[in-house]
Amino acid sequence: MRRRGRPATTGTPARERAGTCLTVGGVTDLIRLAPEVAAAVAAGRPVVALESTLLAHGLPRPDSARVAAGVEAAVRAAGAVPATVAVLDGVVRVGLDEPGLARITAGDGVRKLSVRDLPAAVATGADGATTVAATAVVAARVGIRVFATGGLGGVHRDARETYDESADLAALARAPVAVVCSGVKSILDVGATLERLETLSVTVLGYRTGRFPGFYLTDSGHPVEWQVDTPDGVAAVLAARDRLGLGPAAVVVANPVPPDRQLDPALHDRVLRAALADAGAAGVHGAALTPFLLDRLHRATAGASLAANVALVLGNAELAGRIAVAAAASATPVV
Repeated sequence: MRRRGRPATTGTPARERAGTCLTVGGVTDLIRLAPEVAAAVAAGRPVVALESTLLAHGLPRPDSARVAAGVEAAVRAAGAVPATVAVLDGVVRVGLDEPGLARITAGDGVRKLSVRDLPAAVATGADGATTVAATAVVAARVGIRVFATGGLGGVHRDARETYDESADLAALARAPVAVVCSGVKSILDVGATLERLETLSVTVLGYRTGRFPGFYLTDSGHPVEWQVDTPDGVAAVLAARDRLGLGPAAVVVANPVPPDRQLDPALHDRVLRAALADAGAAGVHGAALTPFLLDRLHRATAGASLAANVALVLGNAELAGRIAVAAAASATPVV
């Protein structure tokens, strides 16, 4: 390591539905682990949690179904068990079967669920896809300590006026998971997001890089202070954090998209400037801003942003699997 300067309408009461859920290790019966996932967690074998908002809301159909299968396959190829997290019929599911994945990737009536939304989704029997924040919290709750995603949410560019900051940051401050990502979404204020992560005592590692990635871009323009070059090296950091007793904050493993797969930086900047101006003129803000900008990037780049997104998500899933394997091989808990 080198230091560097569809809401469900089943009509079944939540209490009755919950009675069919698997209880593992004291976990509330409102959370159901797939049998394979439950067995792996109980045995201390490597498991990687996967978020589902990307599948329901971040990718066009039918790409979402293809990517869902690819991400789980990448985790398995690395030697770990994939555990895609979502809410179906008001039950938090950790590990989805094929019908479950099909419901989420279809996107029909699937709500976007952050941590604050989970109680309402469970109580009303909704279907929902979990964000980074919700997935991290659920993963930690059931004993999964490695999590793969595309990019984190963060501080929005107009946060001084809107106070718009992703719930991902606060969730990572209290979820002891290792999050493998390609930085934060490039439409955000990356510098301010890094400052918030520091304030929240979230450790940030660059994987084989001293530069913090910018989601579609290999380099966001910001440095990362600590570089780790192997899965074993990441596992050592996670074990050290646990042994030091520093609290429940996450460790972010920033894994850049390969340079030959990134979106052309000049094209990215030009499209983003135009999209931000159009959003301002149209009064698009708050939760509507991110999907607006991402959709504009996809359409204006003739799908190049989608290709970069898919490449980075698959790479993060594979790396997370390798980290989970390395961490499971150690004698101490992952985080």
